[in-house]
Amino acid sequence: MAIFSPGFRGRARGADDRLPPGQYLTEDFPVLSAGPTPRIAPERWSFTVTDETGAETTWSRAEFLALPQEQPHVDIHCVTRWSKLDTDWTGVSLDTLLGAVETQAEYALVYSYGGYTTNLPLDDLLDGKAWVAHRYGGAELDPEHGGPARLLVPHLYFWKSAKWVRGIRLLDRDEQGFWEAAGYHDYGDPWREQRYRDD
Repeated sequence: MAIFSPGFRGRARGADDRLPPGQYLTEDFPVLSAGPTPRIAPERWSFTVTDETGAETTWSRAEFLALPQEQPHVDIHCVTRWSKLDTDWTGVSLDTLLGAVETQAEYALVYSYGGYTTNLPLDDLLDGKAWVAHRYGGAELDPEHGGPARLLVPHLYFWKSAKWVRGIRLLDRDEQGFWEAAGYHDYGDPWREQRYRDD
């Protein structure tokens, strides 16, 4: 298992009320990954929602791009203590994707090319809180930042915004993902500094 150092440094601007406790601002976009970067040809990318019965709804890239697109303008916060303000993305709201699925599930397990997973309460993916994003800063999302597409859940620490996302499994009960099973917090609220399991 790869471990990365929280050694990024920068000038803290504690007066900024958009900066969660323990975070510093960066103008860069640091690249942190638990393993090698998967290389997925965009035309071969697809996204699947699997409900709690095992039924699947899948969108090809062309079908995904034909869905209503949104442009979230959000701040992002990494568990390694950097925050980046005013980031611009393009993607499809989870409200749109999950609107095609009937479910009574309360939890979701997000899974990615390369085997990465992360868990979230389903409520944290709905009501305009989350997107599957394929563009950043007006350009196609680089593989190092999760391209062809990544989850974007800006109100939680950024490890919850899984890179190289390929699907979501809806669950009746919570199931820990990669970093959660390794000791990270199950929820990951940056404003409550929920970095690790006992925080």
